[in-house]
Amino acid sequence: MSGDTLQILIAMISYMAVVIVIGLIFAKKANKSSENYFLGGRSLGPWVTAMSAEASDMSGWLLMGLPGVAYWCGLADAAWTAIGLAVGTYFNWLIVSKRLRRYSIRANNSITLPEFFSNRFREEKKVIVSIAAIFILVFFTVYASSCFVTCGKLFSALFGMDYVPMMILGAVFVLLYTILGGFLAESASDFMQGIVMFIALTLIVIISTIKAGGFSAVAENAQSIPGFLEFFGLANPVVDEAGVQFVSEQGVALFGERSDYGILTVCSMLAWGLGYFGMPQVLLRFMAIRKESELKMSRRIAMIWVVISLAVAVFIGIVGRVLFMNNPDMIGDALLTKTTAENIFITLSTSFLPPILAGFVMAGILAATISSSDSYLLISASAFAKNIYQGIFKKNASDKQVMTMSRITLLAISVVAIIIALDEDSVIFQIVSFAWAGFGATFGPIMIFSLFWKRVNRAGAIAGMVSGAAMVFLWKLVISKLGGVFAIYELLPAFIFSSICIVVVSLLTKAPGKEIEEDFEAVKTGAVSE
Repeated sequence: MSGDTLQILIAMISYMAVVIVIGLIFAKKANKSSENYFLGGRSLGPWVTAMSAEASDMSGWLLMGLPGVAYWCGLADAAWTAIGLAVGTYFNWLIVSKRLRRYSIRANNSITLPEFFSNRFREEKKVIVSIAAIFILVFFTVYASSCFVTCGKLFSALFGMDYVPMMILGAVFVLLYTILGGFLAESASDFMQGIVMFIALTLIVIISTIKAGGFSAVAENAQSIPGFLEFFGLANPVVDEAGVQFVSEQGVALFGERSDYGILTVCSMLAWGLGYFGMPQVLLRFMAIRKESELKMSRRIAMIWVVISLAVAVFIGIVGRVLFMNNPDMIGDALLTKTTAENIFITLSTSFLPPILAGFVMAGILAATISSSDSYLLISASAFAKNIYQGIFKKNASDKQVMTMSRITLLAISVVAIIIALDEDSVIFQIVSFAWAGFGATFGPIMIFSLFWKRVNRAGAIAGMVSGAAMVFLWKLVISKLGGVFAIYELLPAFIFSSICIVVVSLLTKAPGKEIEEDFEAVKTGAVSE
């Protein structure tokens, strides 16, 4: 191991040690009860709520997936996705957060998302709980695998070691940390990780822009690539059968003619914003904040972080392409496929920063990965242990038994996620997009209707969840293969189909009972104590 690599490793180990200390600090409080372990006892302040929500949401996708998309094919795909996410973030905080915080208390002090939906409709047979928990397990396992892929690619690229053992090492660290501290430790460390991610992004974009000759030089060079710096155009790298981009004898990366980027594709990318209404790791933060009145401040903090971070991540991909496309000494094989293009953030960091500082910047990727994967694992474990194990199989299970089962579930989910992540050629952006669509279509429509439509009933909720999830799979695996108009992002048609099913089934079946309507009116008028 070289001296530079050793310095990077020392910096990253130092960061991981801090994360472990946070877990130890909160472990005692987290283990007092399942409510503390899964929701932190509703004690989060506005800063931690905002930063942990966004850090757990964005994951390593923000530092690798999104810059990789911008690097590979230009501005359009990455920018419209970022715009959709920013708009979705804003409206989720604006219209969902306060009502959900209030309703989760009214709904028998619900501490998980499946529990909230079940209590919202006062169901006796735990059908909603079971369906919601199963879909959370499925989609969060896929999500966790994307985080493990990030860990594997990061360590493999940095230390020149095989992908699989590096991926497993990262997964083991995340698993141990999550088991240790629960929701409080996760949220506290996510706050720190959100800061690290923000600093890492800002530092790299400033240094890279300076190295590229300034903003005007970046824009001028990017415009020389057909379709690369357009909102309604797409660059097309010239690749061989293996997907490797051709490079000229002079070391210049080759591109073909631009492709049009139509309105339908724009709408498809903007649809990413719909996913927020069904994203458990964000919705749980709304439920966990200590006071409803603090949500306004949290929204402002979250939006500043999100807008700046997304914009910088996209620009990193743009400036990275400008720096390396005409430089035979720097382009390297590592950035010549769609998959390896996701290493652009790593390449920029290790190329332009002193090793010890590069190590801390690399910790930004690790921060993003940990902040998301621990959320995914914890929510999945709570869905099974609290909602299926205690809610259905062993209703008299003690808190200690529930938490033991949650840790067993964490291990099982991690093993499955590791198996999914064994493919080194996995594209982080694609894995995340599927899981995002799954959550958005399964829980997004029913979340909105549950909070704002009195007439929605239990049958409509079940129909909406099942139809939304089913349509994500059907559209992704079958219908999208038809191409053309059917190639849109599966979240959009699935979200619409789920909404239609909720309305139609609710209107065709029995109206909600008097107690359910009273709950709705109490939440609507604010007659719920904090």
